[in-house]
Amino acid sequence: MLTLDPAKIATLNVPLSTSWLLGSCMELRGKQDLWVAQKPEVLEVLRERAIIHSVESSNRIEGVTVERERLRPVVLQRSKPRDRSEEELAGYRRALDWIFSRKHPVPIEPATLLRLHAYTQGGMCGDAGQFKAHNNEIIEILPGGDRKIRFTPTAAKETPSEIERLCRNYQQACRDQQIPPLLIIATFVFDMLCIHPFRDGNGRVSRLLTTLLLETHGFQVARYVSLERVVEERKSDYYLILHQCSSRWHQGKNEILPWWNLFLAVLREAYQEWDRHVVEAAARPAKTDLLRRGILDQIGEFTLADVCAQHPSVSPQLAKRVLTELKDGGKVRLTGRGRGARWIRTRTASPRAAARYNK
Repeated sequence: MLTLDPAKIATLNVPLSTSWLLGSCMELRGKQDLWVAQKPEVLEVLRERAIIHSVESSNRIEGVTVERERLRPVVLQRSKPRDRSEEELAGYRRALDWIFSRKHPVPIEPATLLRLHAYTQGGMCGDAGQFKAHNNEIIEILPGGDRKIRFTPTAAKETPSEIERLCRNYQQACRDQQIPPLLIIATFVFDMLCIHPFRDGNGRVSRLLTTLLLETHGFQVARYVSLERVVEERKSDYYLILHQCSSRWHQGKNEILPWWNLFLAVLREAYQEWDRHVVEAAARPAKTDLLRRGILDQIGEFTLADVCAQHPSVSPQLAKRVLTELKDGGKVRLTGRGRGARWIRTRTASPRAAARYNK
């Protein structure tokens, strides 16, 4: 029986510990606009790293791995997938791109879940984007190798209607505004896992759904810190609490507070990591600032190659962009073209101009 029953949840007494976690998440969310505005260059680095961590961790939790040297090229779309595992990683990346590129809220309906599932399968599975055709079971492998049924999800024939009802309950809970959005999100994801609507890929779809729902409600942390990595680090607690809270789910007598606390703790940890990155970045000059200062300290003519040699951690593309910005600002000028191109600082740009320029 669905836990996301708006009337039922609205009557629950939320303990102080859960309220504290909820308040902490909301406080951190209130800072995110400032973080986004402060250090755009830092956020670009965080965004790329979060994408890689999210794809790697979410798939690794399900036992899908690739060779270390193949991970970055596949995730960053610099190399075509070579096998099923790489296809699934590439598909997860496409799903995240789809979520983060939405200009308007995505409707939470069965078709959205099916779309996310199709992405996670990487186009290599015959039932990608389809609900399960046969009943499934959650199996636990015991230390001696014996198998034990840990949980029996919703029957296949009932799955489409249950997902439909779950989506309706979510929409009603959002309209009623009686339940904090984070608790609605956590409960929706929990019920989806209990229904287990797909033959394979349920865990990955649940984590994509988490990101999508957080984005829908204005929580942007998953763009810059991998929630999937935080979950992977708490994998033992994750499965233990999921098992604990799914007990008696069919009878509508299951617990939900431990799941809420885990969900909120993961979100808070991700926000705190984002905060640390911003604070650390504020304490040191950004790469672009260092490059700009280096260029404005040049004596005589210099080339793009000279700049790159003096700043080995800087890409030629970034060096070109900063030179163009300084040229547009009248700080440097360009003479010659092609291989003979030379840059020179203008008279208005003194060796101390970098400090003034960055203010």
